[in-house]
Amino acid sequence: MDQIFETSDKIGDIVSDFPKASDVFKKYNIDYCCGGNRTLSAVLENSNINENELMKDLNEASKETQELAEKVVDWKTASLSELVDHIINTHHRYLENTLPMLSEITLKVLHAHGINHKEIFRVHKLFNTLKTDLEQHLVVEEKLYFPFIKEYEKTENRDALNKAVKVIQQLESEHETAGNILKELRDITKHYSLPDDACPTYERTYNTLEDLESDIFRHVHLENNVLHPRLIKKL
Repeated sequence: MDQIFETSDKIGDIVSDFPKASDVFKKYNIDYCCGGNRTLSAVLENSNINENELMKDLNEASKETQELAEKVVDWKTASLSELVDHIINTHHRYLENTLPMLSEITLKVLHAHGINHKEIFRVHKLFNTLKTDLEQHLVVEEKLYFPFIKEYEKTENRDALNKAVKVIQQLESEHETAGNILKELRDITKHYSLPDDACPTYERTYNTLEDLESDIFRHVHLENNVLHPRLIKKL
């Protein structure tokens, strides 16, 4: 298979063009959302990743994306309102459903296993910090940021565009904070490895935390690497 990627390509752009590449970057623990502005060469220089293996996996991902092309929406060309609605209906609704459930079962695991597995105390604290931050983040986006975007697209009101862009720095800072918490959660759980005495609730908690991480990565990627740059270009 011919190589279609260059080491000068930005990883955020790669995921935008080939969404299945997100699975590859997750496999190699490469941050493609908050770190989406980095080039492949920069990633390779600061890691022990085998370049040939990474490129092979990316080529396979591009092939899978092309095979699914009819089902994949190009968010770089879709309307801003469509992209905003997708983020709300897919990622915000997921968080609203998942965070309360995770809060409940994480506490159960703390009560049942915390004495024997001290890391669960830290997992519980980190998750609840993340939960609070995300809940507030969603309010800012849905009540402030996204309405400005929709107003601009509907009326071409430059004031609405300027107000939307002014919120971006705050949102990206919050994205970075969430990413750091997710990284610490992954580290402290040893990549969500279950102990021998893990009960079904313990397993469900770790599996759901890992799913949460994946969804947040896709969510942040769409905003940091697609939505925000598109808005800034309109200034």
